[in-house]
Amino acid sequence: MFIGHYGPALAAKAFAKTVPLWVLFVAAQWVDFLWATFVILGVEKVRLIANFFGMSPLDLFYMPYTHGLPSAVLLSLFIGGVAAAALPGNRTAILVAVAATAFSHWLLDLVVHRPDLPLIFDEMKVGFGLWAYPYVSVPVEIALMFGGLWLYDRAAPSPTRAGTIALWALGVFMAALQVQNTFFNEHPATPEGFAQLSLFGYVLLTLFAAGVDYARKEKAPRRRAEAL
Repeated sequence: MFIGHYGPALAAKAFAKTVPLWVLFVAAQWVDFLWATFVILGVEKVRLIANFFGMSPLDLFYMPYTHGLPSAVLLSLFIGGVAAAALPGNRTAILVAVAATAFSHWLLDLVVHRPDLPLIFDEMKVGFGLWAYPYVSVPVEIALMFGGLWLYDRAAPSPTRAGTIALWALGVFMAALQVQNTFFNEHPATPEGFAQLSLFGYVLLTLFAAGVDYARKEKAPRRRAEAL
């Protein structure tokens, strides 16, 4: 899953309004940030095989440190704790929002992956395999993302028109990116290249989320110049 992971991040923003959207975007892809880094470093392994599973080229045969269930729980609690310590506001609410967003990654992967998610280190692998049906999985991902976006925009309307436009423009861009990435994109030839491209995408969307945060920030009223 790619764009679908951002649905819980957007939904979490509706309930944890003080947490920046860009922080929730990082949390949503936190385990994949680490996965891509570990692939580049050779710690975790992946093979690229054309149309290996549905239209996905990913044979994710070894990723116990990022996508194993115990590590996913610990990594989610870790990033939630870091956010709670770094951000102002109710620390418990921040920890829960960020950690839940991070752990939703594993749960959503469970729906779309083939059985490659380990329950214990690299054993007892699970996955329901929705990726095998890309004409179903892609609309599901887009609907999940837009559902979270709608919930956020409804629960915390932007004080500026630019903020509303920026949020929905980001949603349209992400939906187009999902379609392009699934049906039309030519994938890199090596696992390292795929991991680097993935990191670029995650960072780019995080920066766009920061831009949405800025556009939706309530601007201080301008003071009228005092008459001389």
